[in-house]
Amino acid sequence: MNAILALEDGTFFKGVSAGATGETSGEVVFNTSMTGYQEVLTDPSYAGQIVTMTAPQIGNYGVAGGDAESGKPQVAGFVMRDPSPISSNWRAQGTLRDYLTRHSIVAIGDVDTRALTKKLRSGGVMRGVIATGSVNPQELVERARRITHMEGTDLVKDVTCAEAYDFETSLADAVSDASFGVTPLRRAKRPLKVAAYDFGIKLNILRRLAAHGCQVRVFPASTPASEVIAWEPDGIFLSNGPGDPAAVTYAVDAVKELAKGDVPMFGICLGHQLMGLALGAKTYKLKFGHRGGNHPVKQLDSGAIEITSQNHGFCVDPDSLPANTRVTHLNLYDGTIEGLRHTDKPMFSVQYHPEASPGPHDADYLFEEFLTEMEKK
Repeated sequence: MNAILALEDGTFFKGVSAGATGETSGEVVFNTSMTGYQEVLTDPSYAGQIVTMTAPQIGNYGVAGGDAESGKPQVAGFVMRDPSPISSNWRAQGTLRDYLTRHSIVAIGDVDTRALTKKLRSGGVMRGVIATGSVNPQELVERARRITHMEGTDLVKDVTCAEAYDFETSLADAVSDASFGVTPLRRAKRPLKVAAYDFGIKLNILRRLAAHGCQVRVFPASTPASEVIAWEPDGIFLSNGPGDPAAVTYAVDAVKELAKGDVPMFGICLGHQLMGLALGAKTYKLKFGHRGGNHPVKQLDSGAIEITSQNHGFCVDPDSLPANTRVTHLNLYDGTIEGLRHTDKPMFSVQYHPEASPGPHDADYLFEEFLTEMEKK
């Protein structure tokens, strides 16, 4: 079946249907990871977005239950150059096409993803529509122009958990299968209680915290600070998530309140941006964002370079940082902020994903730093 991807600037790409039939819309972005398409599909940070994979062939190793980062695919749509019709992997439990169809994800293949990516890099991410069957491209362009902009949109409310829960997993699961054999640098000297805010949390973050010896309770995004404090955690974790951080005002207010205390706090991705806002900084939207598993980041204290996994479209404004906050990491592609630390309190955050999945594990040491801060207390 034929399919079309139409962008708000009037451009459209013809291809073939590679998933569910129908129509979908969202912000069109691109991801440069060579592998990990199932983790990308199921990452809640991609809510509201049509994801383009720059690697040419997608789906060749199928899908497997252990590779999901949440209970279902979260993307609005999926774009590929060469969708594989078969899966060739001993772990595979089905093909990518069947997986997308089963979960009602509209996808398009046979697209010149190189041309599409170059357009998004030069013009910035755009709103778009994918439709299958016989459709009028110009009508799709008009519909794309009516899609709500990502700026000012709170998508966290759509992906957070409904109620608090304790994350349960065995140490063997946390260290081996789920974390692809990555052994923690060390485990906590005593059981540590971590209160994790779910703004769209990835499963591998919970696995990594558990693998390091933490007892994790996950709280909905709108949980007031008083409820988290009442649980008496050793540390507070602020998760990744989708949308504009400035629109998640209830989370910013909670972090402001939590920052008045001395409980160690660690933020990743959206959690990093929310921490920055709570400390008095501002955020802004990047032209085309950072999404992929090959982004170089420099540790300013040591000079070491990490190759990181990233997925974000917003960033903390360096000119707005308060005096009690210092930059710890920088992106070597464009010099944007990749890490912050409070100078007086045990609070730190990074813009990238140290838990990876997919991607390298260069930054797994950050979980150890979180342990150290909690054990100091």
